Amino acid sequence: MERACLAIKKLLPENKVSIIKRAKTFCDISCYSNQWEDWLGWKAKRGSKYKQRVSVPNWIIENKTYSIHCLRGLLETDGSIYIDRGYKMVNFVTIIPTLADDVIKIIGTIGFDAKIYKIKSPHKDRYNIRLSKNVDCFLKRVKFIKN
Repeated sequence: MERACLAIKKLLPENKVSIIKRAKTFCDISCYSNQWEDWLGWKAKRGSKYKQRVSVPNWIIENKTYSIHCLRGLLETDGSIYIDRGYKMVNFVTIIPTLADDVIKIIGTIGFDAKIYKIKSPHKDRYNIRLSKNVDCFLKRVKFIKN
């Protein structure tokens, strides 16, 4: 959370960045700006990210440094690292198909091969993206830090 706050402060040095405690272990980072919607490509008042089919903006995908930072953030919020039958795995889960496609694309552009699995559901399909080869190298490349 501290790294995210510092990044937002660097991006918007004149704006207040706050951590809002919601529950014992759950917090939000808050920073108001009229620029967020333009930068991210979705509107806060037009419904959920699922409804708007959010995706990673092209200006991030087209820049390797930005895409690595974005990928690290996505893994920190909606990803996991685990051991399966003695092998380290990276997993990312979303219900947003466009976001799943973008994560696969970014992983590929930085030189790794992940697999995507669509899990059918009566409510919303879920997309599991799993990386099972060269995991330590991948984690080093995206500078994933274990806390």
